[in-house]
Amino acid sequence: MSGNETTLMKGNEAIAHAAIRCGCDGYFGYPITPQSEILETLAAEKPWETTGMVVLQAESELAAINMVYGGACTGKRVMTSSSSPGISLMQEGISYMAGAELPGLIVNVMRGGPGLGTIQPSQSDYFQSCKGGGHGDYRLIVLAPASVQEMADFTDLAFELSFRYRNPAMILADGIIGQMMEKLILPPFKPRRSEEQIIAECPWATTGRTAGRGPNIITSLELRPEEMEVINRRIQTKYKVIEEKEVRFESYLLDDAEYAIVAFGSAARIAKKSILAAREKGIRAGLLRPVTLWPFPSEEVRALSRRVKGILSLEINAGQMVEDIALAAQGRIPVRHFGRLGGIIPTPDEVVEVLESELVKS
Repeated sequence: MSGNETTLMKGNEAIAHAAIRCGCDGYFGYPITPQSEILETLAAEKPWETTGMVVLQAESELAAINMVYGGACTGKRVMTSSSSPGISLMQEGISYMAGAELPGLIVNVMRGGPGLGTIQPSQSDYFQSCKGGGHGDYRLIVLAPASVQEMADFTDLAFELSFRYRNPAMILADGIIGQMMEKLILPPFKPRRSEEQIIAECPWATTGRTAGRGPNIITSLELRPEEMEVINRRIQTKYKVIEEKEVRFESYLLDDAEYAIVAFGSAARIAKKSILAAREKGIRAGLLRPVTLWPFPSEEVRALSRRVKGILSLEINAGQMVEDIALAAQGRIPVRHFGRLGGIIPTPDEVVEVLESELVKS
């Protein structure tokens, strides 16, 4: 398949094909609904025969994230994927990677919870992904695709950002995006980096000690509190740079909007239909879609709060991103949440009804 050929596939399949094409060195994962097609597609494609990419089904999610940790230490482009309960199991390893300042890609195709919950789609992992699901003061770069095309596009982007800042990145997709089929254009093939290129690009990596260079030691452990303070402050400074430079978002019909809907992933697609239905009723609504959930587009929400009458946070959860919206809006205008739970998807008619009752008529 050529790089510019349009094809039809699931979002999960798109991630697998994009991983092969963007020069990924290794995938380590464990099957769980609704993301199992990522591992299944990689196994079917057998990239170890074409690009040399390693594909391994680990014995558990804990094993998978620690394999990613090990591969990342050597400067390789490595990734894993899972769904909500599996990502919960990976949290310690993710925290270790953030503390050791290691790049790597984690894909979370969300399902409903708490606990084992349901295999139906959800957006209930926003807190876990954006607020640090593991221990310590760390952040993940979090990208939220809203289409199958973005599932493919964000795979390479996530690796790029992860290596640029030596920080784990996550693609946070709700189950609908992972399971739905759409047309897309896969990225062109990018060869895997040679060992020489990795050594040049990643001087920090454990690629073997050479003459004239001391050993590279990668760890997240520091027993001396004053040194741990220095490390943490350096990491926090890095996060501030990411917040300044890497905010991504999409605007839709906001120029003349009196009311704004903020939504990500599949909820943003529902929001667009809702906005068209609202405008037919004379309600001028628009959409702000965060593409990066962290860093969150706080400044854009803050600016929006100065010119609209109210904001509705549309999420397929009990209300999580709404807290960041309210914090950015600083009490200037009403901020409301609407969402469904347990895998039930809000309809555009429901969204318009809530928009009218909670904001327009209030």
